[in-house]
Amino acid sequence: MVELYGEALSRREIAARAGALSQFAGVRLMTLGDGLERGIRMLEFRTGTGLRFTVLVDRALDIADCEYRGMAVGWHSPAGFRHPGLHEYEGEGGLAWLRSFSGLMVTCGLDHILFMYDEPADHYVYGPRKTVSHSIHGRVGTIPARLTGYGERWEGDDCFLWCEGVVSQGTVFGEDLQLVRRIEAKAGTNEVRLSDKVVNRGFYRTPHMYCYHINVGHPVVAEGSRYLAPIKDVVWAAHAGEAYRKQNVGYRTLPAPQLNFHEQVWQHELGTSGEGEVPVAVVNDTLGIGLEVVTRKDQFPCMYEWQNLQAGQYALGIEPSTNHVLGHKAARDRGELIWLEHGDERRYDTVFRILADKKEIAACEERITAIAAQPAEDYPEPSGNHLPIGGRS
Repeated sequence: MVELYGEALSRREIAARAGALSQFAGVRLMTLGDGLERGIRMLEFRTGTGLRFTVLVDRALDIADCEYRGMAVGWHSPAGFRHPGLHEYEGEGGLAWLRSFSGLMVTCGLDHILFMYDEPADHYVYGPRKTVSHSIHGRVGTIPARLTGYGERWEGDDCFLWCEGVVSQGTVFGEDLQLVRRIEAKAGTNEVRLSDKVVNRGFYRTPHMYCYHINVGHPVVAEGSRYLAPIKDVVWAAHAGEAYRKQNVGYRTLPAPQLNFHEQVWQHELGTSGEGEVPVAVVNDTLGIGLEVVTRKDQFPCMYEWQNLQAGQYALGIEPSTNHVLGHKAARDRGELIWLEHGDERRYDTVFRILADKKEIAACEERITAIAAQPAEDYPEPSGNHLPIGGRS
């Protein structure tokens, strides 16, 4: 059944009330037509509850806009949803990625995440290429997808809105990686399910690193908003040491937009539910609105918290990652870099859930604290204990 406007309706009952489901919910393809967004194909999803989000086909099928009943959830940066044809991957010393950084979710990878790094290229067996130069957070987020399908799927009286596509990152004498992405949202609900598969289609042994930059904006992020996570240990903080308290912003509670704020990044070691899931949320108790993100520990063993509280760029990031914040070289040196042979694949399953009122926020907090009670102090001392990540050759 589909829950619409306080009623549980069958497929027949919905059909009787309108000439098309699109009166209430649906997914449609459109093309943006102006400014730096011009030419980008975009899918708009509406679930019928007030949840609306958009998927940028020409930017790795990442999620751009997200709102619930008129309240923004996803972040819009000054960079906008820039057409990938305008992107300069190697520009600005590897930081040009920031000029294409916007939206609720930006995918990082497929062979590199985090800051710039020149990787030895001997695994590609091509003499002229001594290194692979990686810019910040990799290439995949600005690669257009091949859209393989989208629409509505009925299973009895349940309706699922979906899209699927393929993003290819490849070169001669280098990587040939493919991201297969499927996004689903059940009509009448406030949940979005993301299912990714990364495959090595090539015949070189190829590194793989992966991260989601999930960016929550105002009004979910506001003065007094809280970060909730089952934190067993605060492992690392970019601003530790003498500057640890300089900006007067801890990990738990957010201030209003700040002037001259330098981004803060934390890595937390998180506990899991009995099913191996890791829930993290950002909530605004005053408005009764929040976003919960649920990942799997066996897929994303690491989690970062990104605080960009600068006025005009005001956001908080939830970043599930395959690797520690230490970076590409450390992953290689520690034996924690994922290597994919031909045909090898990695899967990633994530749920985005709107917390629509104070009752749902309380239930989410109860789920999280049942796993682990996060530190009560705003500035916990980082342990530096980056636990070994096993199962990688």
